Amino acid sequence: MTEPRVGDAAVVVSDLRVVRGGMEVLHGMSLTVQRGTVTGLLGPSGGGKSTLMRALVGVQIVESGVVDVLGLPAGSPDLRHRVGYLTQAPSVYPDLTARENLSYFAAVLGAPASDVDRVLAEVDLTDAADRVVSQMSGGQHARVSLAVTLLGAPELLVLDEPTVGLDPVLRSDLWSLFHDLADRGVTLLVSSHVMDEATRCHRLLLVREGDLIADSTLPELLVRTESDTVEEAFLKLVGAGPAGANGDR
Repeated sequence: MTEPRVGDAAVVVSDLRVVRGGMEVLHGMSLTVQRGTVTGLLGPSGGGKSTLMRALVGVQIVESGVVDVLGLPAGSPDLRHRVGYLTQAPSVYPDLTARENLSYFAAVLGAPASDVDRVLAEVDLTDAADRVVSQMSGGQHARVSLAVTLLGAPELLVLDEPTVGLDPVLRSDLWSLFHDLADRGVTLLVSSHVMDEATRCHRLLLVREGDLIADSTLPELLVRTESDTVEEAFLKLVGAGPAGANGDR
């Protein structure tokens, strides 16, 4: 894995609190994501990963705290073409082909028409470009959504479970793509509940029940927790509670 170039922060979150349905789901979370890195946001489903990602792209109402993205407050109009966001739910039109979807979204985003073929190739959908999305497999459907996210030249990609349901070969190919993008200076925040994907990230953010329990590289995390795997480290940190992250922040 190529070491990232050290640069300034793409994302700065300070004391972020989010309340949904009368319940606090993020409890004063603070973190930084450096430019040109692949940062993994890992933890069990329901732990607050998607809520944090929505806050970063400006579609989540926050109770308090500061969320700055690429030097601007999250959700600023000037960020619309600089941030790509992939949700867990497919976000393309099922009655259009992959190519038609991408051509439409390229026009909306003001991306060049040549981007359509580029992103189709990047997500390995060139051969299925003219297939109607509703007739695609779940994995292909998800890749069309990812391709939309790659249109234009986003500086930050916020990807919520982008590899879920994909076969191991395609998962490996996508992680290679993520690192290629980081090598070009793109910042990626990638969420997953699959702990073994930690090995593919420059840095890890471990989240549980609305708390950030670790902000660390994988080697640092394993040494600090005297663990052999990220799963073992996670379980030890859960036992230690949120205070266990203090040494890694």
